[in-house]
Amino acid sequence: MDLNRWLRLIAGIFVFATVLLGHFVNEWWYAFTAFVGLNLFQSAFTNWCPMMAILRKIGVKG
Repeated sequence: MDLNRWLRLIAGIFVFATVLLGHFVNEWWYAFTAFVGLNLFQSAFTNWCPMMAILRKIGVKG
Protein backbone atom coordinates (compact mmCIF):
# COMPACT_ATOMS: atom_id res chain seq x y z
CA MET A 1 0.00 0.00 0.00
CA ASP A 2 1.14 3.51 -0.68
CA LEU A 3 1.30 6.45 1.72
CA ASN A 4 -2.14 7.88 0.91
CA ARG A 5 -3.90 4.55 1.38
CA TRP A 6 -2.18 4.05 4.74
CA LEU A 7 -3.21 7.55 5.78
CA ARG A 8 -6.87 6.99 4.87
CA LEU A 9 -6.85 3.61 6.61
CA ILE A 10 -5.41 5.02 9.84
CA ALA A 11 -7.72 8.06 9.83
CA GLY A 12 -10.72 5.79 9.28
CA ILE A 13 -9.68 3.49 12.11
CA PHE A 14 -9.14 6.45 14.46
CA VAL A 15 -12.51 8.00 13.64
CA PHE A 16 -14.41 4.72 13.89
CA ALA A 17 -12.68 3.66 17.12
CA THR A 18 -13.13 7.01 18.84
CA VAL A 19 -16.81 7.23 17.88
CA LEU A 20 -17.33 3.80 19.46
CA LEU A 21 -15.31 4.81 22.52
CA GLY A 22 -17.27 8.04 22.79
CA HIS A 23 -20.54 6.17 22.70
CA PHE A 24 -19.67 3.26 24.99
CA VAL A 25 -16.92 4.58 27.29
CA ASN A 26 -16.77 8.35 27.69
CA GLU A 27 -17.98 11.33 25.66
CA TRP A 28 -14.55 12.96 25.84
CA TRP A 29 -13.35 10.51 23.16
CA TYR A 30 -15.27 12.64 20.66
CA ALA A 31 -12.59 15.30 21.18
CA PHE A 32 -10.07 12.95 19.57
CA THR A 33 -12.48 12.42 16.67
CA ALA A 34 -12.64 16.21 16.24
CA PHE A 35 -8.82 16.40 16.41
CA VAL A 36 -8.51 13.89 13.54
CA GLY A 37 -11.07 15.83 11.51
CA LEU A 38 -9.31 19.14 12.11
CA ASN A 39 -5.99 17.64 11.06
CA LEU A 40 -7.54 16.34 7.85
CA PHE A 41 -9.09 19.76 7.23
CA GLN A 42 -5.84 21.69 7.77
CA SER A 43 -3.86 19.23 5.64
CA ALA A 44 -6.12 20.04 2.69
CA PHE A 45 -4.87 23.64 2.81
CA THR A 46 -1.28 23.24 4.02
CA ASN A 47 -0.44 19.92 2.30
CA TRP A 48 1.17 18.78 5.58
CA CYS A 49 -0.11 16.02 7.85
CA PRO A 50 1.61 14.81 11.03
CA MET A 51 0.65 11.19 10.33
CA MET A 52 2.24 11.35 6.87
CA ALA A 53 5.49 12.49 8.47
CA ILE A 54 5.32 9.55 10.89
CA LEU A 55 4.57 7.07 8.10
CA ARG A 56 7.49 8.38 6.02
CA LYS A 57 9.83 8.00 9.01
CA ILE A 58 8.88 4.35 9.40
CA GLY A 59 9.57 3.72 5.73
CA VAL A 60 6.19 3.77 3.97
CA LYS A 61 6.71 4.65 0.32
CA GLY A 62 4.59 7.40 -1.14
